[in-house]
Amino acid sequence: MTKLTRRDWILGTVGVAAWPAIASAQQHAHQAAAASPSATAFEHFDPATARDITAMAARIIPSDDGPGATEAGAVYFIDRALRTFAADQQIAYREGLADLKLRREKLLPGSASFSGLTAAEQIQLLKSIENTDFFSILRQHTVLAWLGSPEYGGNRGGVGWKYIGFDDRGAFSPPFGYYDAESK
Repeated sequence: MTKLTRRDWILGTVGVAAWPAIASAQQHAHQAAAASPSATAFEHFDPATARDITAMAARIIPSDDGPGATEAGAVYFIDRALRTFAADQQIAYREGLADLKLRREKLLPGSASFSGLTAAEQIQLLKSIENTDFFSILRQHTVLAWLGSPEYGGNRGGVGWKYIGFDDRGAFSPPFGYYDAESK
């Protein structure tokens, strides 16, 4: 009989408590991945904010020499993340977007939204926030959306994996490569 420690019990309890949220996130992710981008409803973002997040993610991982954050559906991954496993980061997004708006109005008077700016203006504005917590979280979520498993809502069609040459197989069979020990 194994002895159950308090740490094991706490970790097991936390893991069990997270299953409904994980299952809900996976269900939404499957639906979002199967739907066309325009047909997927947002759970956290309003349409204007979604356009701005899409534009920011597209500057972080652009679609210049291959598929970027837009093709991977990063905005849908981020939207779902903020309703499920990253709900504690909603305040960081809200405050970060408010700060971005103030900076945009100061740097580019007369502009209406981040998504309405030119590429050069968007980059200028993102450079002004690149050392903030908000940008760090946004960058992390964008990369996760581009390279994560499609079952979590991002990386639609495996575009990120295809771009980097990742082969999503459950198991690999030997030989994996040349071994010195085999030549003796």
